[in-house]
Amino acid sequence: MTGSTADPEALRERALAALLAARDRTTLLTTCVEDTELTAQHSPLMSPLVWDLAHIGNQEEQWLLRAVAGRDAMRPEIDALYDAFEHPRAERPSLPLLAPAEARGYAAEVRGRALDVLERTPFHGTALTEAGFAFGMIAQHEQQHDETMLITHQLRSGPTALTAPDPEPCAPFTGPPEVLVPGGPFTMGTSTEPWALDNERPAHHRLVPPFFIDTTPVTNAAYQRFIDDGGYDDERWWAPEGWAMVRQNRLRAPLFWRHEGGRWLRRHFGTVEPVPADEPVLHVSWYEADAYARWAGRRLPSEEEWEKAARYDPVADRSMRYPWGDADPTPERANLGQRHLRPAPAGSYPAGESPLGVRQLIGDAWEWTSSGFLPYPGFSAFPYREYSDVFFGGDYKVLRGGAFSVDAVACRGTFRNWDHPVRRQIFSGFRTARDVGPAEAAAAGAL
Repeated sequence: MTGSTADPEALRERALAALLAARDRTTLLTTCVEDTELTAQHSPLMSPLVWDLAHIGNQEEQWLLRAVAGRDAMRPEIDALYDAFEHPRAERPSLPLLAPAEARGYAAEVRGRALDVLERTPFHGTALTEAGFAFGMIAQHEQQHDETMLITHQLRSGPTALTAPDPEPCAPFTGPPEVLVPGGPFTMGTSTEPWALDNERPAHHRLVPPFFIDTTPVTNAAYQRFIDDGGYDDERWWAPEGWAMVRQNRLRAPLFWRHEGGRWLRRHFGTVEPVPADEPVLHVSWYEADAYARWAGRRLPSEEEWEKAARYDPVADRSMRYPWGDADPTPERANLGQRHLRPAPAGSYPAGESPLGVRQLIGDAWEWTSSGFLPYPGFSAFPYREYSDVFFGGDYKVLRGGAFSVDAVACRGTFRNWDHPVRRQIFSGFRTARDVGPAEAAAAGAL
């Protein structure tokens, strides 16, 4: 499926598959633990799992049953309870939330009605129904909350509740450590992807000077060298706010790491394991990523640099949907959809490599960029301001690429995520970049 001219019935089938896949994942995440675990708050940073479950149903009711189909509200009295802007996460356990059985029943009843709406709705005529946008938006919304619930599972104490096979083993990556991205214009964002969200729009031209970017994400082994070199004790590498965070919280390593018996261990979905040296580092804040990059004599890539590295094909001189082309993600190209519960080793997925030779730009780990979260030229909020418009201009930093926790429906070469620079509970990693010196640029013909 590519572009807004895709066959409406193919889009309808895609919407149905996306909605069903999201609900299967929601069911897994909310039935693998006892109901007492659903109503507990496992971290003040996160909602109780039962809140997410009913919120998913409420958003689906509001947009698919009310906005698209024009039906009367099923449970108008709970709208405020499940309004993410009405109640901060830390307060949600004290609300009169639906109990687990009631939340499941409500979400299931909404879904049954929504599938009837999907079958009957023409995919044209309004902005919400054009190319099935509202259905794609709701599938993405549910998958985003599934990722949020997966984060809660990582934060919860107690035994393992989730299992998944590890990524397929691969030969150690022996390619170059960095790739030159040529300077020049490219098309950033999209005006044709039918389910792209408002902050990905519109497509526009960006002029990007040449730069080098890491071929793979920064690994645990590389990050450990930063730790061993006293990175958390040296103020030189840290932004002032980051240094204050380190000192105040006595940080020594990524979240969930601990040093014991002369080696680094980490807690991972209820088990404790040695930190895998070859995996992309996870659970680091923007400040930690920025400090590592400074220590390494490099920097974080900007958002436009990241997208050019991920989408630009220099031979065809165009921007693609994904690093590998316009085809949808497959298991051979990217680690997405909670198929695994960890990143694959750095250098995996050669089939997902960009034309320039950069790997794992989609899947495995969200990647911090140096950019703040701002609107594109010509941005227009749709279908509601609270999705992204209200977040522009704060301290939020943009993350790109998705992680193993992200479903393909909510992950594109243009997809933008954002969070506060202090956040570490998310499945966040990074890769670094550097400027091209004049001699290097001239030798490579990049200027």
